[in-house]
Amino acid sequence: MEEGRESLRIPQHVAIILDGNGRWAKSKGMPRNYGHSRGAKNLEVICEDAYNIGIKYLTVYLFSTENWKRSKEEVDGLMRLFRSYTKTCIKTAQKNNMKVRVLGDPAALDADLQESLKKLVESSKDNTGLNFQIAINYGSRDEIVRAIRHLTRDCLDGKVQPEEITEEMFSGYLDTREVPDPDLLIRTSGELRLSNYLMWQLAYTEFYFTDIPWPAFTKENLWQAIEKYNKRERRYGGVIEEK
Repeated sequence: MEEGRESLRIPQHVAIILDGNGRWAKSKGMPRNYGHSRGAKNLEVICEDAYNIGIKYLTVYLFSTENWKRSKEEVDGLMRLFRSYTKTCIKTAQKNNMKVRVLGDPAALDADLQESLKKLVESSKDNTGLNFQIAINYGSRDEIVRAIRHLTRDCLDGKVQPEEITEEMFSGYLDTREVPDPDLLIRTSGELRLSNYLMWQLAYTEFYFTDIPWPAFTKENLWQAIEKYNKRERRYGGVIEEK
């Protein structure tokens, strides 16, 4: 814990929308994919920073179901980046004792990338450090629909009775099962929307928006978000959580 910040309450789970890579690159006269590359490198740094601060779960939005609508050049560049990043992440996860999960539907990804993601998850499953969730080809509405389909099949098979369904049970069908809901959501680059991200899980989450683009986001900026989080009264159904 850094000096002067010992009394801060550290959120257990932080979710981040990594926004502004392309605009950051454009501001420097560079192509959008340069921004994505720099953003990926920054993610490695922030993962380590988050763990050192005391955050236990970090979930990041890498690629949404809507991102397929971007130009073919940009999507192809992102897929090349994900291939490289996944291989690097396998080594980083072992080095830093990081457990990685993948959120989203991998079916639309190329077979080799699907295989790399499986290897990443499998090789890190017993690690006990930072729990790192990667949302790739992820959309919250898609996640909820997939969960409903799975739950419906279990109902038809007699495994679940409709009257037995609870919020807790339904959460167990989501991609984030076994992961606590985020305490804090950070979105970079000034946009003020969720963009179809973790809508079920963010029901009671505190939001923090910053104009800083993701490639320029630093450990100090993360601390600023945590400090802001500490100044808020967390309410659950009208009950104030003690600080």
